[in-house]
Amino acid sequence: MQRLPISERPDWRRKAEEYGFHFHTLYGEPYWSEEACYRFSAQQIEYLEDVTAELHQMCLQAVDKVVASEALLEKFRIPTHVRDVVADSWKSRQPSLYSRLDLAWGGSGDAKLLENNADTPTSLYEAAFFQWIWLEDQLAAGHLPANSDQFNSLQEKLINRFKILQQQHGLHFLHLSCCRDSEEDRATVQYLQDCAQEAGVSNDFLFIDEIGLGEKGQFTDLQDQVISNLFKLYPWEFMLRESFSMKLADAGVRWLEPAWKSIVSNKAILPLLWEMFPGHPNLLPAWFSEDQPPLPARYVIKPLFSREGANVRIIDNHQEIAHAAGPYGEEGTIIQQFHPLPQFDGNYTVIGSWLIDDAPAGIGLREDKQLITQDLSRFYPHFFTP
Repeated sequence: MQRLPISERPDWRRKAEEYGFHFHTLYGEPYWSEEACYRFSAQQIEYLEDVTAELHQMCLQAVDKVVASEALLEKFRIPTHVRDVVADSWKSRQPSLYSRLDLAWGGSGDAKLLENNADTPTSLYEAAFFQWIWLEDQLAAGHLPANSDQFNSLQEKLINRFKILQQQHGLHFLHLSCCRDSEEDRATVQYLQDCAQEAGVSNDFLFIDEIGLGEKGQFTDLQDQVISNLFKLYPWEFMLRESFSMKLADAGVRWLEPAWKSIVSNKAILPLLWEMFPGHPNLLPAWFSEDQPPLPARYVIKPLFSREGANVRIIDNHQEIAHAAGPYGEEGTIIQQFHPLPQFDGNYTVIGSWLIDDAPAGIGLREDKQLITQDLSRFYPHFFTP
């Protein structure tokens, strides 16, 4: 695994705008970056694929354990009135679409699971589509070895997954939704709309705040059509605490992602995994803060519901060496042993490893000058060679 300088495509900004990648620059700072890229060997890619598949299956085993235990449902802060909704979604094997594991790995040794973004993972569009365009353009320009490839079957697998959802689960029409205040979220949902359309699944978009409640307790769109299938780029931990969560059991909606993802995406899964698979080479020791465990010399405090690094604190020898502000923490925290991200040219790098329908499907890399990866951390493309 290497970080290599490479020539930027002279027209990449024009292409980004043409393809709808309007958030390539955020608040005046580059988000998409291609003055460098990451190179892997085929063996390293195979390793990441194997680790991703194994960790995902371990997480699914953890869900099975949580839904069978009131004590664990409490630890995960699943509200009492929706515990049956979450459990039933798992017991009836409600289908999922995608998820992303964040891994710390520099190309050697054991990759470590930092967290599981299983409910509302973003950076999908740039990982699935725009970095593939980058690869094709750089190959055509002769800037990469002729046998270069990319660990990226995301778009193909997404389209195929929508076809399966249509054929096996009756997903003939899909509503998709997100919040108004994020250009990245809207672009992610638009990309998923395009993939669904390519698979033959008709769809429509509305913002989360536009979802209504019909006379019979069903969720409806702006045309008062009943919503039967809904992809929402909106966290389950928010939904389960809002007033309309009282209607979830009776609304008859198939959710993407399903309610059991509220367990997988919860940071509480990290100490549970460590309890279930102690000493596993791809896990970091982790504990529930409320259990007051003995603390290692270096550790990270993570809120159960934190996203994009918000409210994360890193402690080294009783001193806080990094923290990120945010709105989380009241729900409780976990403690995870600190494992430094690998550094390349002074940048801390994290690997986002994607799964579609429980199968590894590609990676995206983010880097930052700071220890905590956040929403403005830069995205860099990658390739691998035999």
